[in-house]
Amino acid sequence: MSAAWLGRRLALTLAMAWVVATIVFLALHMVPGDPAELLLSTSGAMPDPATVQELREKLGLDQPLLVQYGHFLAGLARGDLGTSLIDDYPVIQEIGLRLPRTLELILTGTLIALVIGVPSGVYAAVHRGGAFDRVASWITALLLAVPVFVVGTLLVLLLAQTLRLMPAGGFVPLTQDPAQHFKLLTLPAVAIAKGLAAVLFRMTRAATLDALAHDYVRTAQAKGLSPRRVLVVHVLRNALNPVVTVLGLQMGTLLGGTVLVEYVFNWPGLSTPLLRAVEGRDYPMVVGIILTISVLFLLINLLVELLHAAIDPRVQHA
Repeated sequence: MSAAWLGRRLALTLAMAWVVATIVFLALHMVPGDPAELLLSTSGAMPDPATVQELREKLGLDQPLLVQYGHFLAGLARGDLGTSLIDDYPVIQEIGLRLPRTLELILTGTLIALVIGVPSGVYAAVHRGGAFDRVASWITALLLAVPVFVVGTLLVLLLAQTLRLMPAGGFVPLTQDPAQHFKLLTLPAVAIAKGLAAVLFRMTRAATLDALAHDYVRTAQAKGLSPRRVLVVHVLRNALNPVVTVLGLQMGTLLGGTVLVEYVFNWPGLSTPLLRAVEGRDYPMVVGIILTISVLFLLINLLVELLHAAIDPRVQHA
């Protein structure tokens, strides 16, 4: 992996982060109505003009747009996302508390999906048309059709309330009770994994079938290489690239879908402050969380490109 290629990818990621931050900033100022007035009118009563003006000055909304934009970018450079209007608490500290929990949930769900989706996709491709291939294809179609919040609700009703095998939801810190922590993590992680596992199964199966049809595979088989060696060395290496791409894109979408799962299972990740902020018009918190999710999506895409380059060095010259 060349330093020049890596530098270009990092520069592009930083540029995209700046574009996202600018879009979020402009979107706030395109929303109809005065944010200060909307915030103060949550109770339904008409706010006092003097109070509205005081809040506008506190939020810096009385300044020219370019000045506000400069303060916004300067705050981002310092890691200052502002203060929550509801709790009077630094947004960056709230995100720092909640983000690790959301990431833990996403990474656990992704690991479950990888363990299930990739091996089963390879097996279905190698045994194309068999009973496992047909049943697995039917199951994945069903999993993709059912929304994640429906799966989460069914898991709670079946495994938690009916069979009482798992807790229905909640959160216990890992340092306090590791066993209970992982019990509470299991059901939401499975709910997140269901769609990703189905997508990975389909992509792995299709990529493996495509690789098996190439001449270099038949050449390797004709040379007398064992089926296992042909599969691992010649098939999987070429089938992994599209799987990695899909995995990166799906992990990005999981950042948004996790909000519903956290709500269903009462998992205190980013969804809790985000929903409160939207309901209470706490726009510094909304902006901070949206920016955090957007930057994470960009970082995931960068990681996918790095994995591509590691698997296939030709990507660097594309």
